[in-house]
Amino acid sequence: MLAAAIMIMILPSCNSKKSSEEENSKLTGEIKIDGSSTVYPITEAVAEEFRNIHPDVHVTIGFSGTGGGFKKFSRMETDISDASRPIKAEEEAACKEKNIDYIGLEIAYDGMAVLVNPQNTWVDHLTIAELKMIWEPAAQGKILRWNQIRPEWPDKEIHLFGPGVASGTYDYFTEVVVGESGSSRGDFTASEDDNVLVQGIKNDMLALGFFGLAYYQENKEFLKLIPIDNGQGPVLPNFETITNGTYTPLSRPLYIYISSQSVIRQEVVEFVNFYLDNAKTLVKEVGYDPLPDQKYTDEKSRFNDFVIKYKE
Repeated sequence: MLAAAIMIMILPSCNSKKSSEEENSKLTGEIKIDGSSTVYPITEAVAEEFRNIHPDVHVTIGFSGTGGGFKKFSRMETDISDASRPIKAEEEAACKEKNIDYIGLEIAYDGMAVLVNPQNTWVDHLTIAELKMIWEPAAQGKILRWNQIRPEWPDKEIHLFGPGVASGTYDYFTEVVVGESGSSRGDFTASEDDNVLVQGIKNDMLALGFFGLAYYQENKEFLKLIPIDNGQGPVLPNFETITNGTYTPLSRPLYIYISSQSVIRQEVVEFVNFYLDNAKTLVKEVGYDPLPDQKYTDEKSRFNDFVIKYKE
């Protein structure tokens, strides 16, 4: 009788565990994501782990840039938009036209890396003023050689590489360096794919470029990271300087935006909750800086309040 009683007590627990596993395995559907190439490695890492638990949920991820991602988001072509900057007023208006509400969640911190080729022996740091001199619209056709930045530098061409104009990284860099988002010279090699920029700088001794820090971490043997001086002395981007604010103004939060029309689907809700539960670990693994624990807790609470609102 004692043995039977123990079995009765154990069986509900076993059945509950089995039921939970069956529920996970039964989750199906499709989640479409696009946007920032900077946020892409984080979202891809999350998706890989999510697929291990929910193999029947098909997650597709593109990287057409933050601006390109928001265009698709506002046309209801995606469920989640990766973003390396907050949504702009005109993008918000485009969503409103389609009756799309959304929530933006912070998922990590990023430092923007300024880079040259390892064979470049003359650049030991750059100031924000020098970056502006190089990248502002007035520099096009005029600031073409290294010795125009500092007379002691070589009389050789500067070859510039940077994210495309649809990129949130481009928007943020131009805003904090040039003084106006989306405003820069146009004579540079641009790409929404940061790996293209890595290859360009890696293969050109005269190159100078910028992109998200994680792509430097993956390719540090081929690139030279440049300290930036904002008036307080040269500072390199790393976990400490990004999170304590000393690597300024080239530090920023990263985001995911989720559509109100997508949270009625359980696979999207499960994915976003999984994202926030695992971001701290996965963000570090791909070379970015995680938020404080409480921030992830707060963002998860905000998201689930949003879900309740649109599931009712």
